[in-house]
Amino acid sequence: MSENTRQLIDAFLAEKRIAFVGVSRNAKDFSRMLFRELAGRGYELIPVHPEADEIEGVPAAKTVTDIQPAPRAALLLNPARESAKIVAQCAEAGVEMVWLYKSVALGAVTPEALDAAKHLNLKVIAGECPFMFLPNPGLIHALHRGFRRLTGTLPLAPPSA
Repeated sequence: MSENTRQLIDAFLAEKRIAFVGVSRNAKDFSRMLFRELAGRGYELIPVHPEADEIEGVPAAKTVTDIQPAPRAALLLNPARESAKIVAQCAEAGVEMVWLYKSVALGAVTPEALDAAKHLNLKVIAGECPFMFLPNPGLIHALHRGFRRLTGTLPLAPPSA
C-alpha cells in the first residue's frame, strides 16, 4: 500500500512505540528536532543508527531487527540509497507500517523502497512529514500545513459521520 490516506497516517501516529531510523547524531539536524518533538508528545522512540550508541539519551539499535520486541511502526529518515534494505529489515523484524519521510529535496522515498514494501505487504506512508499531522505543530509547520490544505495536497481526515 503506498497511497497516503489520512486513515493510515492517523493509524501510524496512534502507535506510541516507533522505530526512528536514520536519526542524526548531529543535535541540530531536522531529524533530531522531530525526534525531540515526538518524544515530548509521549512517543516511545527507538533510535536506529548503525554508528550511534544513544540519541538524546535513549539507547540506539544498530538495525531495526535488533529491537525487541519489534514495534509495529517505523519512521525512516535515512539516506535514500538505504531505504529498500531498511524496508526489508522492517518486514523481517515484524514491523507492519513504515513512514518514508521526504522533504523538498531529500528523503527516504525511492521506487525500490516502495516496491519492496508492496512486495512485503507493509503499509506505507510515502513522502509526508509527521509535523503536518500533529496537533499544534508550531508556526512554521502550521503555515506549511495550511498551504498544503489550500492547494489540496494534504491528506485530510474523512468527514465525521
